[in-house]
Formats: sequence, structure tokens, C-alpha cells
Amino acid sequence: KRMLPMAAPSITLLLFAFLLPSLHPIEAQIGVCYGRFGGDNLPPVQDVVNLYKSNGIGLMRIYDLDEETLRAVQGSGIKLIIAVPNDRILPIGYNPGEATQFVQRYVVPYASSIKYIAVGNEVSMDSPQAPLVGPAMQNVLNALNSVNLGGQIKVTTAIGTSLVINAYPPSNAVFSNLGFMGPVTDFLVSNGSPLLLNVYTYFAYADPGNTGNIRLDYALFTSPNPVFTDPNNGLQYYNLFDALIDATYAALSKAVGLSANVTASNRSPPRVVASESGWPSKGFGLRSLGADGGATLENAGTYYRNLINHVKQGTPLRPEPLET
Repeated sequence: KRMLPMAAPSITLLLFAFLLPSLHPIEAQIGVCYGRFGGDNLPPVQDVVNLYKSNGIGLMRIYDLDEETLRAVQGSGIKLIIAVPNDRILPIGYNPGEATQFVQRYVVPYASSIKYIAVGNEVSMDSPQAPLVGPAMQNVLNALNSVNLGGQIKVTTAIGTSLVINAYPPSNAVFSNLGFMGPVTDFLVSNGSPLLLNVYTYFAYADPGNTGNIRLDYALFTSPNPVFTDPNNGLQYYNLFDALIDATYAALSKAVGLSANVTASNRSPPRVVASESGWPSKGFGLRSLGADGGATLENAGTYYRNLINHVKQGTPLRPEPLET
């Protein structure tokens, strides 16, 4: 579907070459996604954990329920986002007992290392899983509460920016499916959980429908001047990443405002965590953008370095460090 930052061994060392000169343990919370799908000759899990530790990378996102990884991370000081994979949403959403089994097996033994549980990743709105994301989140939370972990580990879900529409200017943005995002937002607000957002400026830049409308420097954090000003609030945007994050905040604020289940004293939208981001170094030959489609080693390196430095300052709407 898309290239995750650590999806294959061919890009693992490349990514770390981009990241390590820019990472500093005491600065904004920067993590790396540890995707292992479709890879050959992957390094041993313990070697990966040691690489994180030796370079001060304190956050890891994993996508499968691999207990070897959970054991390797336990006690390392690294905090995890673990997954309820999309194919587990239906049984966990329908059956609280399945949620209890999930928590007992994959959470309780490793609880000190787990920060977030992502119930689903970019679940399709047309899928049978979509209506069960909310119930699955609640069942997982109930199972956590039963072992006194509900206050320590936050339950959430991960969405893509495709769910955010009317995003130009960002303050006009809304969710395309409020039937899905309304209950999700209610849950996040009620339980103090963040929303996980997968943010890929490359895919907006490379979208044939946007050809010529999104500049490369706007997508790579390299524009020296504001690209546009939001007429509703006067905020200036130098890069697409900020615009996508702030558009999501605008959509969340509207969803909270429409909710009948959120109290008047708690109308702030949930915090956004950038749970995935990246730029491909090869493999996207979109002719409208040239032979390489903008997917080059140079652009990938520019994106990662600038992303790491940029999230320390946050966005125009939320000028505070952004967990990424």
C-alpha cells in the first residue's frame, strides 16, 4: 500500500543514516516505525532494539503481534505503540472476552513498555471492521481497566489524512465520515487519548489530481516563504505537513462541537500524534512529476531531516512539540 519507514531491510540502514545525525534524546519525542512485512534477511529483533537504544530513539511502532519483539523491548526503556490488527477488530469488537484475552497475552506481560494501543490502522470506511472500531476500543479499554492499566496505557486508532476533507484552508476542514469519526472522537476525549494520524506529504504531492498544485518545496519543508495564509485565522503555512496536522485539529474541533456526549467543561479536541510519516527513496515513477516521481534518495533525506527538526516546534495552530 505504501512504504513504511522501516518496511524492508533495503531501507532500514538508509533510514537510520538519514535519522541519526538529527536525533537527540532530550528533544521532541521522535520514534521509528518497525515494519517487518515482506522483508528478507531482516536483522534480529534484539539488534534492532539495540540500534534504537544506542541512538536515543525512545518510541517504536509495531504492526503485528510478535511476542519476540515485545520481549526484546521490555525493560529497554523504549515505549511502544502496539496494534490490534485490522483482522482482529471484528472478534474483539463483538466479544469482550476476546479483548480480555488480547490484553492478558499481549499487554499485561509487557505493560511497562506500552504507551498506546492502536485499534486498527486506516480502516476502510467500506469494510465490516469500520463500525466495530469504536466497540473494540471500548472493549480493550474495559479489559485494561480490569487489570488497573487503563490510566497508564491509552487506547486509540490510526487514521489517514484521506478522512480529512475541505482541508484548504486548514481551518475549513471536516471529516468525510462523521458517523465513524464522531464516536471515535468522543471516546478519545472522554478517555484522554490522542488520535494517531498517518501523514504522508509525498502522496499528496504525487497525486495525479494535484499535479502542479503542490510544490516540492512545500512538501519537503524547504519553502523559505509562506506558501499561503489561512484567511480565517491569519496563520501562515510554509509546509504541507503542518497544514495536514492543523486541518485534522480543525476537523476534530468540529466533531467535538457537534457531540452530545462531551461535557461543556471538556470541549478541547484530542491531541494528534503523527504516527507514520516518510518519503520514498525509489519506486514511484509518476511521469507527470518526472521519471522518478520525486522519489529520490536526496528528497527522502531532506524530508526526514527536516521533519525531525520541524516537529520540535509544532504547527502554526499548535506551536508545541509534536510527538512523531
